[in-house]
Amino acid sequence: MKIAIVTPAAAGSRTGNRHTAQRWAAMLRAAGHKVTLATEWNARPADVLLALHARRSHDSILRYRAAYPQGKLVVVLTGTDLYRDIRYDAGAHLSLKLAQRLVVLQEEGLKELPRQFRAKTRVVYQSAQVKIKANPAANTFRICVLGHLREEKDPFRAALALKLIPAQENIELVHLGKPMSPAMAAQAKTLMAEDPRYRWLGALPHGRALGWLARSQLMVISSRMEGGANVIAEAVCAGVPVLASAVPGNIGMLGAGYPGYFPVGDETALARLLTKAMRHQAYYQSLKRGIAARRHLFRPQSEQASLVHLLRELG
Repeated sequence: MKIAIVTPAAAGSRTGNRHTAQRWAAMLRAAGHKVTLATEWNARPADVLLALHARRSHDSILRYRAAYPQGKLVVVLTGTDLYRDIRYDAGAHLSLKLAQRLVVLQEEGLKELPRQFRAKTRVVYQSAQVKIKANPAANTFRICVLGHLREEKDPFRAALALKLIPAQENIELVHLGKPMSPAMAAQAKTLMAEDPRYRWLGALPHGRALGWLARSQLMVISSRMEGGANVIAEAVCAGVPVLASAVPGNIGMLGAGYPGYFPVGDETALARLLTKAMRHQAYYQSLKRGIAARRHLFRPQSEQASLVHLLRELG
């Protein structure tokens, strides 16, 4: 098949959507398909248009459907799609109607869709090819936050929680991510000045970011909304436990029974969990067992098999 993948995330972008699009392109090429990847559909013939983002790729979706009324159209729903745009944006909602298949990146995503769209929706968990394994620092309890500094990520919740943990505790927080506004960068610098245990290192190459992940005892993801964060898959595959905000996108990745959730925006609850993980080995080991139980979902062969099955369904 000729498959066109479109994502609004440009080449060179370090966003999760770009990583997903690149990984899927490689997997589908390995399965024998001809695949192009661009930020918008270039009007070249394609048997399948696979569009990431119902709202931001809506123009490509409309043009493809107009040019190929019988063409196979798959729309992949991001976190902002699921938990915001499909409720309020007419273009995003129309994208759902036009697609023959919808894809969500974790099991809780199905619940966010209007009932008439659920039968044509498939779950494809994002995989992580992580060769390194957890090897945390022995002389400090290190927490990492991996994610760009933008509002949806609630990026400073872990730093605010750190302020509530006594200074004598041997704990540090390493934060990696590109600031999406000057205000975000300024806030990160202010927090560093207020607490030397917090270090914001900015955007780093993916390999170096994974190195920091592997050298951490915990990863925190505090997002206000998530479609299915690939960084969770990376942490799980590396063997690094996660403390996560209790939003559906995180619960869909880690499972309803996972013991590491805290309420969105609640640094007090997060500080309690950080302290508990640091002081109580039984709790820390329960987090490790929780991620081990989900690891099979995030294997590359599982993701590729889901994509291939999706294409076979389309005929």
